[in-house]
This record gives sequence, structure tokens and C-alpha cells, in this order.
Amino acid sequence: MIINNCNFPDNLLYDPDNFVWINISNTDSIKIGIIPILSFISGKIKTIKLNTGDFFIDKGKRLGSIESPKYFGIVRSPFSGKIKEINLSVLSKPKQVNDSPYELGWLVKIVPSNLEEDLNDLKSIDECHVQFKTLIDEFHVRCFKAYPDYEMYELGTECAATLTKLDDLLTHINIGEIVYLASDDITADLELARWSKERSQSILEVRKEGSIFHFLVKKEKNN
Repeated sequence: MIINNCNFPDNLLYDPDNFVWINISNTDSIKIGIIPILSFISGKIKTIKLNTGDFFIDKGKRLGSIESPKYFGIVRSPFSGKIKEINLSVLSKPKQVNDSPYELGWLVKIVPSNLEEDLNDLKSIDECHVQFKTLIDEFHVRCFKAYPDYEMYELGTECAATLTKLDDLLTHINIGEIVYLASDDITADLELARWSKERSQSILEVRKEGSIFHFLVKKEKNN
């Protein structure tokens, strides 16, 4: 289900109070991660700490923590059971949780000890979509195809000046990093398309909400 451009797969279960998703396709090894709402609230995640494998954890207790320059939060287990595996990849590349929360950014796998009872407190997306919609509205969550490394809010600025600023920013960031750009210039979509072709830089996403264009720009090369 897509709610305000945020994806919540129908085949997962959710613990809305703790912002986590649960994949029970394999009941011997249940995969757990965080939902995009928490990814947005936290901002670009810089550090992830997870309890090590072969560790028994009670429901509601700490699986680990996520930290960004503006946020620190505990990820709590929706199940009691033994931690079978942790995703070592997100420890070294924590932004994977922002960019790919359901695939590359999963956190842990648990062998449940009380699955039938613990399932009673989890919800399908049909059961909790209203709660998620409320949270998205409350926190002004905006989901994109990838999480930006940098942001530019160029409202009331002519597109030519905005593109000059964008060129300057791209000279200072790494190849592969992503810039979120908001512009209310009525020609922004056409100008960004022209700029992208001339500079050989990628525009990952274009979205218009009201009078504002939202862009994701990925640095592909040094100009």
C-alpha cells in the first residue's frame, strides 16, 4: 500500500507503536526492520548498533539503536526469541536503512519463542494504514526513491540562480551522493531536465506538490 508516496508492503506485518515491520514468510527466521516514517523522523542515519547474534531477547526489549545528528532512538523487538542474525552491512553503511528499509536495510532475524501469542499484537497494513496516515501527516513525512544526503530549499529564487548553487554544491560532494531540491520556479522541471542532460547528472525523481517542485539529483560525475 502506498500512503502519501510512502511504501508499506502488503505482505508484511507492522508494529506501529514501535515503527517496525516484520516479515514472517519464514517463521524459523523472522526478519525485522524499521518503517519509512521512522527513517524520515531520524534523518540521515549515521550510526546503527545491534545486539549480537545468539542473544535471547524478550518482546519489547532493545534490539539496537539508530542515531543521526538530530535523533537517537531505540529499536524494540516485536517478538520474544533468539537473535539468529544481524545485518552486518547496515553497521558499516547505515544509510541503507534510509534508502532501502525493506530490502538492503533490514536489521535482524529472530527465531521466535512465542510466535502465536506475539502475533496478536501485530497488524497488517489494512489494519494500521489510518494510524500510519496520521503519523505521516503529523510529522510531515515525505518519502522519495532514495534518502538525500543534502537539501536545497530554493523558494522564491529564479531557476538560473538555483542551478548555479546546485553546480557549486556538486563540486563539494562525493559521486553517488544525492541532493534534494525544492523550487517554486514555474520552469524548474524544464530547466532541471536541460541541466541534467548538459551536466550528465541524474535526476532520480521529480514530483510537484501544489506550486512546488521536488527533485532528487544524484551526482554521477565530476564536471
